[in-house]
Amino acid sequence: VQLQAFGGGLVQAGGSLRLSCAASGRAIRTSSNNGMGWFRQAPGKEREFVAAISWRGSSTSYADYVKGRFTISRDNAMNTVYLQMNSLKPEDTAVYYCAQSRYSGAGSEPQQYSYWGRGTQVTVSS
Repeated sequence: VQLQAFGGGLVQAGGSLRLSCAASGRAIRTSSNNGMGWFRQAPGKEREFVAAISWRGSSTSYADYVKGRFTISRDNAMNTVYLQMNSLKPEDTAVYYCAQSRYSGAGSEPQQYSYWGRGTQVTVSS
């Protein structure tokens, strides 16, 4: 499985970005029943959970610090997961990673995820 996140960039506080995570490989076909998640890591900090979505898209979970501002969605026909980020804050600055879960739900623990993509940098200026 190969995952690639893209869509990052530099944006002013209050702005928006939409990240995409494209997947390829046998395990991530639409017949797969894996949840997907987004995590982020800022310089000098540990990787932290951002959002997750179940394999059908019927269940989502968010970290408190992004709830109400970020929205995760998926298009299984396109093997793509999205993260819409609105009302961005400087503290959202980080490298964002998408990951495929071993399970079908929208888990928040990194150990639940077996495949990780290359990250994309998001920088929010004040």
